[in-house]
Amino acid sequence: MSTRHRIGVIGLGMAVTPHARSLLDLAERVEVAGTYARSAARRDSFAQRFPFPATDQLDTILEDSSVDCVMILTPPDTHLDLVRRCAAAGKHILLEKPLEITTARAEQLVAACREAGVTLGLVLQHRFRPAAVQFAALQREGQIGNLIAASASIRLWRPQSYYDEPGRGTLARDGGGVLITQGIHTLDLLQSLAGPVAEVTGYATTSPVHRMETEDLACAAVRFASGAMGTIEATTAAFPGFPERIELTGKRATASLTGVDLHVQHQDGRVTELRPGGGGGTGADPMAFPHDYHRSVLADFLDALDQGREPAASGADALRVHYLVDALLESSRTGRPCRVKSI
Repeated sequence: MSTRHRIGVIGLGMAVTPHARSLLDLAERVEVAGTYARSAARRDSFAQRFPFPATDQLDTILEDSSVDCVMILTPPDTHLDLVRRCAAAGKHILLEKPLEITTARAEQLVAACREAGVTLGLVLQHRFRPAAVQFAALQREGQIGNLIAASASIRLWRPQSYYDEPGRGTLARDGGGVLITQGIHTLDLLQSLAGPVAEVTGYATTSPVHRMETEDLACAAVRFASGAMGTIEATTAAFPGFPERIELTGKRATASLTGVDLHVQHQDGRVTELRPGGGGGTGADPMAFPHDYHRSVLADFLDALDQGREPAASGADALRVHYLVDALLESSRTGRPCRVKSI
């Protein structure tokens, strides 16, 4: 039996719009008790667009016993402190990716939620694209067969003006470049469909296209724990930006997920296709996408609270991406294959 939850929203920057629209869509299931940002200008701007109550004190949300969950949409370098405070107050947490700016801090964050007994969900919305959902169903039904190969291509575009914003593409605020900031969605989806990567040989660099501290171009050969093999390429230097692509080769079928579309060629001659339309966010405007999949993330999080289960994208799932990114960057630094830490 579902409960109408009361939620607090922490962080009213660029990432908030699809979440706010999702909260409006799911108003029968969740009530916004308060929204908070340190910046008065951001609070005012948000209040002009959405009919949610605002506060200039985070403690107003944390000390309200009727608020059972929070959504944290702030930059990655703030996550550990905020999660600790929210978990200590007994609030379940839906957190924007990535977990934190370093894997050590990410592990502390996940541990803080576990020790406090609160649910932690991650905003990894690519899992909820219909193409991914349908492929996972075909996989469960045995129509794909054991995977022998799985690869991901993330060819996005961000102009230099994107990285000229303070903190963008830095280790101190974002924790990395294209892999952990943009690629995390596709890398999470790849591992959710193909299983964890066990070993990686990779290269990463800052291309001449951008002036930034961290990598905007990476590629790797990977071996999955299942024995399947594949490749990863990720960049924000591919003008004008292209849909992310995952290729999966099984013993019974070969599938491609291109943006929001699915194409499966079965060995018995059948073809399974899904082309729902939509997508976006691959070019200069990173927020140019519908909010449908964010709504699905929120609905799943609420279901998880009602059913006493883990959300579809958990803290452990996000850690697997951190471990993969760490191994790829370590391989690039050392010039040797690197084992990926397992959970």
